[in-house]
Amino acid sequence: MPPAFGLYGHIRRNRMVSRLLLAGLFFLVLAVAFAGVLAAKAVMLGDESFEVILRAAWASYPYVAPFAVMGTALWVLFALSAHQWIFDKVTGARPLSRLEAPDLYAMTEALCISRGMTMPTLKILDTDALNAYASGLEDDKMTVTVTSGLLAALDRRELEAVVAHELTHIRNDDVRLMVIAVLVAGVVSFFGELLYRLFASPRAAGRGLRWGSRSRSGGSDRKGGGGAILAILLAVAIILIAWALSQVIRFALSRSREFLADAGAVELTKNPDAMIS
Repeated sequence: MPPAFGLYGHIRRNRMVSRLLLAGLFFLVLAVAFAGVLAAKAVMLGDESFEVILRAAWASYPYVAPFAVMGTALWVLFALSAHQWIFDKVTGARPLSRLEAPDLYAMTEALCISRGMTMPTLKILDTDALNAYASGLEDDKMTVTVTSGLLAALDRRELEAVVAHELTHIRNDDVRLMVIAVLVAGVVSFFGELLYRLFASPRAAGRGLRWGSRSRSGGSDRKGGGGAILAILLAVAIILIAWALSQVIRFALSRSREFLADAGAVELTKNPDAMIS
């Protein structure tokens, strides 16, 4: 990928990289789905060789993969439609009126006007923690939430820098992408843990070991007894690698966008000292 120059060049490059990383998350969903098929075949064909179990898994996988993708897509669509409601219910954020924070409203409106942005809804979270975040998916229904601790701790210049940071997240379409990334990474984590509990627990592994032992002691002429153990170990390895990579991708998306949001905030406010402080 060619190098980027300037803030907007980095934004464009970051969007391209982000789309590739997001596609990688869906690939990890497919990898976890294959691990599930492999583990299921290991349980069903416990006295077969590893090669037979692996071939059976590959034969069944094309029928399972579309359901894994469609299930993930449906979950993402559902969560996207309800994510603002979930945010508010989980955090307890409430709408912030202009009378409560006239300075915050004035600086937010000024920043939005300077970039031709739609004014987001402002909300407040009653906590001493110093935090702020942007949420929402549609341009005319975005929300910026700040904590009461942040309003109390920062001066006007610093607060403007924080608001500009969140507005940059909205301008760069970070909110929508990060919500999707967290949801898909959550699918990988959830189903990875579910498959681990179903097939890779000591009980399941022991069952595969007993099948392999029974095959050898029973005089069967099948070769490669204990293939179930190898198949389950491979499934566990795929699940662990997929989970680790999903977390790495999610954090890579987050970090790169935070740096660009800081740079965008300085561009909006023309006040790097406020962002630094």
